[in-house]
Amino acid sequence: MPRNLLLMHAALAGMLFREAVVEGVAATAPASAPAATTKSKPEAEKVTMEDSRVVEFAGKRKMLKDVFIPGVVADYGGPTGVRFDFRNGKTRFFALPEALVWRFAAHGASQKIGDETAGEEDVDDMVLAVDEIIEQLNSGEWTAKREGGGFGGVSVLMKALMEHSGKDETTVKAFLKPKSHGEKMALRQHPPIKLIVDRLEAEKVAKAAGAAKVNAAELLGTLV
Repeated sequence: MPRNLLLMHAALAGMLFREAVVEGVAATAPASAPAATTKSKPEAEKVTMEDSRVVEFAGKRKMLKDVFIPGVVADYGGPTGVRFDFRNGKTRFFALPEALVWRFAAHGASQKIGDETAGEEDVDDMVLAVDEIIEQLNSGEWTAKREGGGFGGVSVLMKALMEHSGKDETTVKAFLKPKSHGEKMALRQHPPIKLIVDRLEAEKVAKAAGAAKVNAAELLGTLV
């Protein structure tokens, strides 16, 4: 299968199937992760579906979604689509209309890339997160462990290092990419870098405060 088609299918799978990862055609509810404590696994109810399959619904789960892609899902030769299994035994299959395949793929890419910004408060850090996932996807990797504990504060560190070293963004970004979260924090606390970081962050706070500045005297004048 052509590489771009495989990536399209992967994007589609990411958008349509967010509750479990399908390893085979007869996928069921994912097993609970090994408990770190004595907490018991949620009880699973076995339900016989309309097509005679027996599917397990764990905990309060009422619907399962399985993605089917020929050439990607083992031993499957049907149309690309999604099967929805309901706890009442009903099952539905949606085969993607050929005319909408690329729209579904683009929507999946939007969701996949946009999800990488979750938890990032700073817009510049969001840009870095998007840059990294785009680079990862362009290399053909759908999933990859993010190193360094996210991008919180990395954009400011990157700007500080650029200012301190005189290096360009591409060079500094490549320098930071393999660094652990601890190493990045150590760089932020290094005296000459910390001075720049503190100034940049103060400027960012001042800018935000200026944008939201309220004329208190004018506001008070509206009190009757």
